[in-house]
Amino acid sequence: MMHGLIASAKVLYGSLPAPFRGAGASAYGWYLRWWRYGPETDSLVSAALERETWDDERWQEFRDARLAEILYRAATRVPYYRDQWRSRRAAGDDASRGELANWPILGKETVRIAPHAFLADDVNHNRLFRLSTSGTSGTPITTWRSRRTMRDWYALFEARTRIWYDVDRSMPWAILGGQIVAPAGQTEPPFWVWNSGLRQLYLSSLHINELNAAAYLGAMRFHRVRYLLGYASSMYWLASYAHDQGLEAPPLSVVISNAEALLPHQRELIGRVFGCPVRDTYGMSEIVAAATECAHGAMHVWPEVGVIEVVDDHGNPALPGVAGRLVCTGLLNRDMPLIRYETEDRGMLDPVHVEPCSCGRRLPTLGRIEGRASDVLLAADGRRVFWYNAQFYDLPIREGQVVQEVLGAVHVNVVPGTGYTAKTEEVIQQRVRQRLGEVRVEVYTLTSIPRGPNGKFRAVVNRVVAGDVG
Repeated sequence: MMHGLIASAKVLYGSLPAPFRGAGASAYGWYLRWWRYGPETDSLVSAALERETWDDERWQEFRDARLAEILYRAATRVPYYRDQWRSRRAAGDDASRGELANWPILGKETVRIAPHAFLADDVNHNRLFRLSTSGTSGTPITTWRSRRTMRDWYALFEARTRIWYDVDRSMPWAILGGQIVAPAGQTEPPFWVWNSGLRQLYLSSLHINELNAAAYLGAMRFHRVRYLLGYASSMYWLASYAHDQGLEAPPLSVVISNAEALLPHQRELIGRVFGCPVRDTYGMSEIVAAATECAHGAMHVWPEVGVIEVVDDHGNPALPGVAGRLVCTGLLNRDMPLIRYETEDRGMLDPVHVEPCSCGRRLPTLGRIEGRASDVLLAADGRRVFWYNAQFYDLPIREGQVVQEVLGAVHVNVVPGTGYTAKTEEVIQQRVRQRLGEVRVEVYTLTSIPRGPNGKFRAVVNRVVAGDVG
């Protein structure tokens, strides 16, 4: 019921005049604050910081105990896994469910199609926090979290992100993301909304262009923003426009990149414009893995969040020092455990080190992440639109792909699901224009969407911005 009320409130928000949007955003912010933080938060943060001194042996003991608990709960209380193990037993398979390697790799599509099958049968999903985010197919993946899981997760974020970077949640900050906080066709500021509940200035990534850059920087200055978190590409274009026009950006303590690969030239320019270090992070809404970059450039894994495996294209362990598919088992979310979850990212783990990192922490590290960059669409007025997958939320399609070959037009390839009608196409067209403005939109229904040369699905193919050739 609460999720329905939140969804209705978001629809109402879009119809509000700009002066009233802040009140709506702040109300939702206070709601999120109640879920994320509580009287136990400070002690959870302190405990997380203390664990950074643990050696590999102690981390192994911690991981083994938490993993055993998660695997047992998944096999006995979660319908999808319980049915899977019953079928294996009936077929004479005597593999131990206590060994992670005996569990099959779980694809995102399986979770997307039937998310309720991954909820433990002893919890009421109406009392959990529901979160929908796009999968690599451009369609949403729904997960649920308890308040305990939420507070554990955000305590880790406080410890391993904000505190590492000498900021905290009491400071005003800005996020540059893909939520629609102002209509796509809006040409005058504000292109942002202030959320008092989280002391957060939410900046629209959909309206960044050379004409609006000064307004964005002015809003950050007005709200005395101390740090910025957002998509690397969005922050880079804002920094680029500021640099090219000689605009003075507000000095920040740190800029934090998330959700996309942070490229060296982006890091350099963003840091130069905002006069601060730029740090990278890795994670996903399914909370099966997370990592943050320390001041010495190492990407430290959060072992409490999940077990990370690197496997080759056949699902076998990758050779040490060789990049492969990242397959992760979540350790935080007991109510919706995801075992050997295919993240659809590629990367590698650093070897185990006896000595701590130069930063003094003993947390394990990621070698590198490959294939995280999101694609970009270009509006006729020069706006670059990121994280476009949201247009497919809650629609009866199995896959969706947006292709832009010329400015002012896109075509959308969809694989219809049950309930797909002509009305669905109208909604798709409406949502495309909601982000890009007045563009020509054609929708094509296919039985399957072709993969790229590397076999990976592309939710967005843009031959205008990147000179993509297929």
